[in-house]
Formats: sequence, C-alpha cells, structure tokens
Amino acid sequence: MYPTPSQQTALLEQCGHARYVWNLALEQWKMWTRDKGPTPGYVEQARQLTDARASCEWLRSGSQTVQQQALRDFDQAVKCFYAGSRGRPTWRKARRREGFRIAGSQASRTEKLSRKWARVLVPKVDWVRFRLSRRVPEVNSYRITFDKAGRWHIAFTVVPPPIPAPGTGAVVGVDRGVKVSAALSTGELLICPGWSAAMRARLALLQRRLARGRRGSKRWVQVKRAIARMHAKIVDRRKDWVEKTSTDLARRFDVIRVEDLSIASMSRRPRPQPDPERPGRYLPNRRRAKAGLNRGILANGWGLLVRRLEDKAAGRVERIDPAYTSQTCNACGHRAPENRKSQAVFRCTSCQREAHADVNAALNIAAGRAVSVRREVPVRVSPKREPQLATSL
Repeated sequence: MYPTPSQQTALLEQCGHARYVWNLALEQWKMWTRDKGPTPGYVEQARQLTDARASCEWLRSGSQTVQQQALRDFDQAVKCFYAGSRGRPTWRKARRREGFRIAGSQASRTEKLSRKWARVLVPKVDWVRFRLSRRVPEVNSYRITFDKAGRWHIAFTVVPPPIPAPGTGAVVGVDRGVKVSAALSTGELLICPGWSAAMRARLALLQRRLARGRRGSKRWVQVKRAIARMHAKIVDRRKDWVEKTSTDLARRFDVIRVEDLSIASMSRRPRPQPDPERPGRYLPNRRRAKAGLNRGILANGWGLLVRRLEDKAAGRVERIDPAYTSQTCNACGHRAPENRKSQAVFRCTSCQREAHADVNAALNIAAGRAVSVRREVPVRVSPKREPQLATSL
C-alpha cells in the first residue's frame, strides 16, 4: 500500500486502537481463575466497548468497525486455542505486530484504477492506493499490516483451490538441511537464497552506525529502518523461494513425502548445565554453536515449505518418521553411523556405494523408509489424507 503521510498517521492510529482493544480482551481472559465465573465473551465485550467509547475520546475517534473486529478476532483465537489448532493468544506490541482487519460489506469497497493500481476505502481514513499483485477476487475481509521496514501491506482473504495432481503416480522425497535447503530423491539440490557477502558487509556497517548513534535520534531511526529493510528483503526472498518450490513440487508429483520434524524443538536453545563441582557455575553447553544451527534451520524455511506444500497439495503430503534416514543405505539397507562420512558424502560400509548424503536420505524418505528397508513402516500423513501403509521395495 502507498498511503499519503496524513493517511499513514490515521492508519497507525487505527492499528493502536485494534492493539489496545485486543490487549484489553486478552487481559480479561488471563485474569480468569477457578473461583471466578466465566470470562466475558464477544457479546459482553462489545457492550463494554460501547461504554468505553462513550467515556474515552481517543477510542471514540477511531472506527468502531475496526475495534469490534479486533474483539471478533480475539474470540476466534481463543476458540482455536481450545480446539488445539493454534497456540495461546499473546500480547500485541507496538511497532511489532501492527495491523487491523476489516470484514463485512465494507471489505468489498475497492476500485481498480489501472492495470497495476487500485484503491480501497478504509473506515475513518479515506481511499488508499495499493499496488495490484493479482486480480482482486470477491472477498469479505482484508487485513492491513505495517512491518518494521516501514512498508504497508493489504491482504485480501481468499482460499485458493489446491493444485491438481498430475496423475502420473510419481513420488518424491524431500530431505531438508542447512547446507542444502531441500534435496529431492530425483537428485535435485535446492538452495534457499540468503545473505550475500556484500549484504553481510553492508549489514555490519549499518550495525556499527547504529551502535555509535544516539538512541532515539533521527539518524538512529534511519539506520534502524535501513537494517529492518535488509532483513525484510531476506524474508521476501525466502517466501518467494518457498512459494515457487512448493508450486513446482505440487505440479510435478502425486505424492510428496517429507520428514516429520519438530522445528520448534530442533531450534530451541540448549538448557544450562549446572556444574556439580562449582555451585553457581555452569558447564559449557555449546550455546553459540547451537545458535548458529538454529539460525540455519530457520533461514532455510523448513516449516514454511511443508506448510505451503500441505496447502497446495492437499491430501498428497505424507510425513515420514525421520529416524535413521540419513544413516541407511538406499541400495542395500545397511544402517550404520559410519555410513555418513561427512555432511555431504554418504559411503556405505557394506556395499561401498557412494552418493550425496542428502539425496540418499531423500531416497529413503521417498520409499517410506524410517528405520529399515526390509520391513513395512507406518507412514504418518497430513490430517487431510487417510493414513496409509508404505511398503518398502
């Protein structure tokens, strides 16, 4: 979106109203104890919002549609939390999670200006121009967000249909890694674009300027915004790579098999290890090395890739138990830690077969091999597909 300076001020005020109402509803929900009655739902909170708007001029100056929608979104978040489909609702922080949603009849008030430009009528703001990335469909809601890089975005709510299967019966295994983002059982090695040497040098220069600047000054804010723009560019590259890769896999293969990994557990920082001989001291736990591994896992978009695959290839994504897939030879089935000579080389100690380690693991994943290739292995699939039994060849 490209709002004018006055429209940016009005949009930021709307973001503040939505954040304030959301946090008030969250505070009420967190104050619940067993000796108290049920926390107020959306209907009661909407009535309280009416009373608050009557007594608070700051709230009254904003759009009631935006504030009521924030309460609806919070009510839906609580229901999803109790249903187990989402995590616990959290606080919204200024300059971090800025945004609000418009739903209902007001969400359809858009006008196309040209082939690349359109505008939308935002309550209490006026018509705001935005760049068209595709044709605007018939929708009943949209969300406006403001990121750390100072960019405004508008996203219209629409659920696209899944990509149809090619019908060839082709099966592919995807092994996710740090050096190679995704290795396919076909032998393809896909790498997610990241930081270049020039970008890292530029980032280091900006970080030194930020450290020397006076906090809160105009120059300090400009440098901080420049750093945020660089990080936003990397995130955009990663999302673009994930979208293109997931679309390509969904169009080429009927069944896509991936490792069933817990990304949150794998990228968690190591726990401190108390030193029994020196009370109050801790043993080395390789925290810095683990932090580098965590950055590599998150920078390659492991979770986002599988999530987008399950959206685009609904019912065709199978999750395989990752146990021993990198230590098992795809040709003879011999399993030993010594087979993995290095990060990239796999050399079987039984049949002397040599291959790329990630491709060998992808072949095991494609065959549904979790522990051994000489027995049937149950395959856990996404909730949109009935469980099957993968028979190894």
